This record gives sequence, structure tokens and C-alpha cells, in this order.
Amino acid sequence: MKLWREWSLQGKFFTTIMIHFPSLIDFGRETCGDLAAAEAREWLVTNGIGGFACGTVAGTLTRRYHGLLMAALPPGGHRTLLVSKIDETVEYGGEVYELGANRWADGAINPSGHLHIERFHLEGTIPVWTFACADALLEKRICMEHGANTTYVQYTSLRAGGPLRLAVKVLVNYRGYHGLTRASEAPMDVQTVERGLCVQASPQAAPCYLRSAQGRIEPGRVWYRNYELEEERARGLDHVEDHLHAGTFYFELTAGQHMTFVASTNSSANLDGAAALQSQIARGSGLLKKCRQANPKIREWPDWIGQLVLAADQFVVARPLAGVEDAWSIIAGYPWFSDWGRDTLVALPGLLLSTGRPEIAAGVLRTYARFVDRGMLPNSFPREDSVPEYNTVDAALWFFEAARQYFSATQDVALLREIFPAMAQIITEYTRGTRYQIHVDSADGLLYAGEAGVQLTWMDAKVDNWVVTPRIGKPVEVNALWLNALAFMSKLAAAMGSSPAQFDSLAAKARQGFQRFWNAATNCCYDVIDGPQGSDASLRPNQILAVALEKCPLSEEQQRSVVVVCAQQLLTSFGLRSLSPRDPQYHGQYYGGQRQRDAAYHQGTVWGWLIGPFVQAYLRVTGDRDQALNFLAPFENHLKTHGLGSASEIFDGDPPHTPQGCFAQAWSVAEILRAWIGVATPGQAFR
Repeated sequence: MKLWREWSLQGKFFTTIMIHFPSLIDFGRETCGDLAAAEAREWLVTNGIGGFACGTVAGTLTRRYHGLLMAALPPGGHRTLLVSKIDETVEYGGEVYELGANRWADGAINPSGHLHIERFHLEGTIPVWTFACADALLEKRICMEHGANTTYVQYTSLRAGGPLRLAVKVLVNYRGYHGLTRASEAPMDVQTVERGLCVQASPQAAPCYLRSAQGRIEPGRVWYRNYELEEERARGLDHVEDHLHAGTFYFELTAGQHMTFVASTNSSANLDGAAALQSQIARGSGLLKKCRQANPKIREWPDWIGQLVLAADQFVVARPLAGVEDAWSIIAGYPWFSDWGRDTLVALPGLLLSTGRPEIAAGVLRTYARFVDRGMLPNSFPREDSVPEYNTVDAALWFFEAARQYFSATQDVALLREIFPAMAQIITEYTRGTRYQIHVDSADGLLYAGEAGVQLTWMDAKVDNWVVTPRIGKPVEVNALWLNALAFMSKLAAAMGSSPAQFDSLAAKARQGFQRFWNAATNCCYDVIDGPQGSDASLRPNQILAVALEKCPLSEEQQRSVVVVCAQQLLTSFGLRSLSPRDPQYHGQYYGGQRQRDAAYHQGTVWGWLIGPFVQAYLRVTGDRDQALNFLAPFENHLKTHGLGSASEIFDGDPPHTPQGCFAQAWSVAEILRAWIGVATPGQAFR
């Protein structure tokens, strides 16, 4: 078993990082030279304020979300594509080697630079390509400055018998990250500035600076048309785009020399690529140290868990809010999601508490407590120019679970006292009734939610007016969360010297009422009771949460039965199916246009995040830590596919469970980490 160690920052950059980074993600020509395999594997770097860069190992653009600088404008705001890609050409020994790769709308692949990639690997989260040009080797690294819309691309001549003449062609754009650009839509101004170029799409647009401390620059100002985006085509969406060739940077490198290209919204961004890379390494080193210090009982840490610890940081973002210091949130997934209430609160324990970052977890809880309205939390995180969307029943309930785990990890009474009024408001409003018929049924103490045309639970696919899984009534996981929220509030009230009687009374009635979920005919729980058509006996994974949460309202025999049924019909290598394959509504593959994909999204598609509650529930009923860890083992190989070093959002329900959806998903990463650390810690149950 490979183990990750603390990283040494002593010595020079190139003599240290290749030894001490986790070495899990590493491919040779057999993958890099195979276009399908190289395009299927995607890399990601982020900047901690919502911006990112991502692309394929091959270098081709296959999504509208691929780009070298997807800036958050302003920080924490809308993402805007500024730099689309760079294509490199090397002249060496009288030969010309084109290292870029492009897929065109007419079907051509030109150039085919992926054929020159001798090796691709990740150093932490930094993607590294090694190109072979005869006997010469050229290395390329990409990283972003934390807290800034700045991307660094560093080139190093590792081996050469003479000078490498490198031309770096820069292609730019200016659009929202969900859009596409055709040349006639976006005239751009390209001006020469000190050590580079300034590109501005319009007088009102944010300028983008393309600079380098070395070499010479030649402006381009020519549109390159008809890039084919294969993944967009497969998703039934518009799939052809144009990008502007803003200019070309020319460099000459001898063996051992390196140069850096910088793309930034900051006209005075530091051009020292080595310093930027060292800063990124130091950050990663600090994250791994914090994780180890937070979990001192764990002695052996496999490389793939270390890789996930680094991936966890990619979702954590500063969210500037007026009048709020230290505001934080969590990006739900890359490349197309922003930060959502439910996803943030589900992911918080695994991303921040398991990895030893409680101070940021506290910032997230403070931030979200500000947005409680009529007892609800927004599903989409509000920005200064948008109105919060309050259309989720469970985001507010996950807030309690995140706070409970925070308190278990820190015993921070001061923070809980600060957010207690917001939590009390949620209980009050849910009890007496709020939006979408969310209310406690006085007959059984259970929480009812829903009305026609809205989707309130995490199974929230909707196409036009079609809600795929409406789940109106009393959903099983919502009521398990409700019961646990009441139990935690009782504990907090007692700790703060208040009477817990109100919460105890509500909890006692809900606990008794919860037995109504038990379906003796199937030996597991109904998914929803008291819906418009009665009770829904569809076998879904939501009931596993009732067993996984701290306060389980089911008997030990019922708990074991739930785990067995879910294991036999829903469990896969990468999580739980959203619906049993035995159900006539089951969809085993996730593909096609939006309507086709959304029809499968919660009707059989596997969700990676559900592996966490399943492992927790399994350990609860069996006590078998070795087998519990074994359920997580397939993710080690998964990290080498789709989103490299991260975990995918979803997978096909049918074998071989091909990864789909976002290639890097916060709650997938979070729940794998939380489950592994929870099981691997000797003598300790989950928080």
C-alpha cells in the first residue's frame, strides 16, 4: 500500500515535489495517446473564490466549461470564461512538433498533440504533462493563485540537446460559463501592454491580462471557428463554439530552464511561476498536516485518501457578503454547479470537520444562518444581485446535522449559542407551517411537505412542468432528519440552561409516529407515506439515512433489515442506486438530452454520496470495520477516471457503472472521506 507522507519544502522546486506528493494519478502513452481515454479524463484546479480551470488530458475542449481561466467576477460572483485554451508548438532539431489538440465540427482532429504526451500525472492537484519531441522532454504545469483570478502555466525543458523554441498560442473568450460564443457576437479589443497583452471584450467588460516575464509577444486578433464540444453534443445541447486568437508568446529554452505564462484579471499579477507553484505546494502540505493532526489515531493513510483530502479543498470558497466577515460556502460540483444549501450542509462534515478545518466549518454555519427565512434555507446560495430560492424542505434540516457534527468535533458552545436563534426559528416555523405545505402533522408528529409542481427533497429533477420524483407527503429521510434535529435542539437547550421540554415533546411524538414508515411486506421502509396516492413502497436509498443518523427511530432488527435490503438491491461499487432495478420505473443508464437524463437522474442512477450513510449504517448494525472499509475500496481506482483525483456526482445504475454528471462533486468527496476516516479511526464511532 502506498502511503502519503508530509511534504518537504526544503531544496528547490523540481527536486522535492515529485517525491513527496501522492502518486496515485499517473499515466503514460497507453492512456495519453488514446484520444478517447485521454478525453475521458479531466483535470481541475481552483482558486478558492469560485473560479477554476479545467480540461482534458488530451488538451481538447469537450465541454463549454473547459477553459484555462474561468474567473469569478467579482470574487464569489458569476463565472466568466476569459481564456479558453493554449496551443503550443515546439521547434527543435529542425523539426516542428504541434503539442495542442483540437476537435473540429467537421470531425477533424487537428493538431493531434496528445500523441506527443509521454506522461501525465498530478502533483497534488497540479496537472503535469511531459511532452516528448525526439530526444527532448518539455514539461508543463498548471495552477491557480488562491484567492485570485490568476492562472499560471509553467514550461520546463527537462532534457534537450539544443534550444527548444516554444510558441504558445493563446485563445480567449468572454462569456458566462453556461454559454457559447460565435465570432460575430463578441468583438474584442487586444492591446499590447508591458510584458504582454490586455484583452477586453467591451468597454464594460473586465480586462484580462496575458503576460510573461520572458520572451516576445505577437498579437493575433483572429477568430478560430467551429470547435466541436463532444460532451455537449452527447448531452443534446449546442456543441460548436468559436474562440479568439489573442496572440502568441515566443520563448527559447535550454535544458533545465523554465518560463511561465500568466493569465489574470489583475494587471500586476506576480509573474514568478516557481513562487506560485511553491505556494500551492505549501498549501497542500498544510491541508494534509491538518488532516493528520485532526485524526491522530489513524497511523496509515493511503495515497488515494490523501488525494481526496486535497480534492476537498477545491470545493471550499470564500463568499464575500455585505457586512459579513469570514463568510464561506461550498461549491456543489465542477464544472457546472455553484453553491447550494443542501449540498453545502451535507458536504460540510466530510470536507471540513474530517479534514481538521473546523474554523471554516464555523464560517459556513454562520453564513447560512443569516439566510433563514420563514424557517427555510435557500437551495441556491444568494448573491448580491439575485433573490434566494427557498424551495427545499431538507436544507434547513441538514443544517442541524452539520451543526451537530461540528459541536461533536469542537464542543464550541459559543458558536452554537450564536446560531441557536436561527435553529429555533426553523423548528417553530416547521412545526406551525411554512411554504409548500411544510408542517408537522399533529396526528403523528411527522413532517409533511410538498404541493403540485415543486420538488422539495434532494431527488429534485424537474423538466419544464414535469417533476420526476415529486415525493409529496412525508418522506422518510426528511422525518429522520427532523427527529434528529429535535434531539440535538434538546441537547443544546439543556447545555444553554433552557428547558428542552418543547423539543423533547415533539421528538417523542415523531419517534412514535416514525413506525408508520415500516412496511412489513417488504421488510424495509416506505419511501413516502400519506402522499396523494397513499404510501409509496418504491425501494429507494432514502431510508438508509434513518439508520445512519445518530438517533435512529427503528428497532435493531428493523435497522439490520434496511441495511440488508439496500445492500442487495441498491448497493453498487460506487454508491447506492436511486431506485431498485426491480422497479418498472428503473432507468439503468444516464445519457441523452436533458429530458432523457433527468428521467434517469433519480430513477436508478447511482449517487456517490450515498456510500457514506450506507457504510455508517452497515457499521452500526454489524460492527465490522474491515468490511465497512472494503465498501469504499473501489473509489481508489475511480479517482483515476473522469475527474482525476476527485469523485464523480453520479454513475450509471447498470454495470459497469460508468461515471456521469459532474466529474468532481462535493458531497461525493465529503462522504467518502467522512466514511473512511470514521471507520479507520480505532475504537471510535462516527460523530
